[in-house]
Amino acid sequence: MRKDIHPAYGPVVFRDRAANHAFLTRSTLSATAGGRTVEWEDGNTYPVVDVETSDVSHPFYTGTARVLDTAGRVERFERRYGKRGGE
Repeated sequence: MRKDIHPAYGPVVFRDRAANHAFLTRSTLSATAGGRTVEWEDGNTYPVVDVETSDVSHPFYTGTARVLDTAGRVERFERRYGKRGGE
């Protein structure tokens, strides 16, 4: 890799404010965290990035996602516009 062209890559805490959940990972976003830091469970201080959704609060992962009735939509479309000929 060429030197001095890649962003800094280091530990960052991502915090899901909706679910009151945080996790420590590595990211290039540490420079853009806005100067905000948080003390983590290991006693060290890391930059923190607040996110709106994570795997803890997203409906797909929590099982609260709605399932659309695609069969009913197809039947309603065919009633409204008619079936294609020959099928």
